Amino acid sequence: MTRTAFTGTATLAMALAAFALAPPATAAEVTLNGASCFPIGSPVSKPFEAVVDEVNKRGKGVVQIKLVGGAPAIGSPFTLTQKMAKGAYDVVGCTEAYFGNVLPEAPVLRFAEKPYAELRRNGGLDYMQKLMNAKGIHFLARHHDFGPFHLWLSQPIAGPDLNGLHLRVSPVYTAFFTSLGATVQTSNIAQVYTYMENGTVQGYGWPALGWPPPWIKVTKYRVEPGFYNSTLHTLVNKKKWDSLDAAQQKLLSEVGLEFEARSEPNSDELQSGLKKQKAWMADEGMQTITFEGAAADKWSAAAVAEGWREVLERSPEHGAKLQALFAK
Repeated sequence: MTRTAFTGTATLAMALAAFALAPPATAAEVTLNGASCFPIGSPVSKPFEAVVDEVNKRGKGVVQIKLVGGAPAIGSPFTLTQKMAKGAYDVVGCTEAYFGNVLPEAPVLRFAEKPYAELRRNGGLDYMQKLMNAKGIHFLARHHDFGPFHLWLSQPIAGPDLNGLHLRVSPVYTAFFTSLGATVQTSNIAQVYTYMENGTVQGYGWPALGWPPPWIKVTKYRVEPGFYNSTLHTLVNKKKWDSLDAAQQKLLSEVGLEFEARSEPNSDELQSGLKKQKAWMADEGMQTITFEGAAADKWSAAAVAEGWREVLERSPEHGAKLQALFAK
């Protein structure tokens, strides 16, 4: 062997050894485009913005989320998840009320009578994941729960009969309110105050938390008991999710599950928030209309029956299976 050949062989061997000892290459940081189904900075958008902040704090060098805006400034909240599923956005923070047009079974998420930790064990969320995957969506986690919805009014009512009331609704409780006699119309969040102020509507549905404080000027009554769960969810475009490496998926999942655990309905954080919010409302002069006995039973039974009826009509096969998993 010539000296030149020996030197070349030695150099190659040294290079291979150095390569073997070098740490494995890490994937480049990925930036995901995120969007909120609510106006940026509003009480209902802030929980998702907190998710984005946490991912960006812990995901430096791994994964980041660039929040590009919120509905309605970037378009209708009812089309945001549709657009995300097609790739216009990578990740969205949204209530299932706004993506029922993508997934007919979406309302099941607000009817859950079991903790999400249990739904992850009993296969309920796995079932929803398969349905979402087929629509181009990966379900990451529930990132917030504002507690039960309530009916809010500008005038008192004596019982669960809603005849004569014109109410602002979202798909969450349209069937419920109309089953009790109300006439209804939809609007974006910015119109609720104006419609209440000028008498276009006499009430609306909304959770006690995530409730815009200025509405106290046009809202005089809250109806108890509440109904359903006002959940917010983090959804990811399925193709984008599949393109992420294990470390990126792991970080997003860890953050999502941490937020999910904190938002269980019986959590101290949620219950403390509800107590403080209702105390503030009372201090501001809001009165509570509390149904009891047969009236309360009629109110709550109508909410459950009408909610599941819609799901079973739209999705007979999946609806029945999901009811067995999500309802007690």
